[in-house]
Amino acid sequence: MTSPITYSLPQRILHWLTAVLVLFNLLLPDGMNAWQHAMRRTGAATVGQIASANIHAYAGLAVLLMVLFRLLLRNIQGVPAAPVSEPSIFRLGAKIAHVLLYGLLLMMPLTGIGAYYLGWGSAGDLHADILKVILWLILAMHVAGALAHHFYWKTNVLRRMTIG
Repeated sequence: MTSPITYSLPQRILHWLTAVLVLFNLLLPDGMNAWQHAMRRTGAATVGQIASANIHAYAGLAVLLMVLFRLLLRNIQGVPAAPVSEPSIFRLGAKIAHVLLYGLLLMMPLTGIGAYYLGWGSAGDLHADILKVILWLILAMHVAGALAHHFYWKTNVLRRMTIG
């Protein structure tokens, strides 16, 4: 099977929906934080705190489902090959970063499920204190790589994930 020239429309839509939900949960975790503080402080949370925490949890569950579907599509449809103009060390870095990114996008919701639904405090610590920091770093590298392709190497990598 040859590599496609660009990502399919479903792959692009899922990429950007995943990005929006991940950023939503990374930038606005207040509902989950309020629920967690209330549970630690009093052992109970208000209806509003539970509703806010549920929004964070449902967004995380949606990320998990979308990432699983993205991996399925990736397996079925393939992905475009890395541009030949990209130095081999950066191609290797991109592969490693994508494996880490997919792993984190699976681990974040799974540790969130462990913490919120199953009450595993250590999963919550891993989720909020360690994996979140690593995810921010990998996301920054991902964005920097896409921008380097677009502005420095002048490849179509960014275009393949935006307009095809």
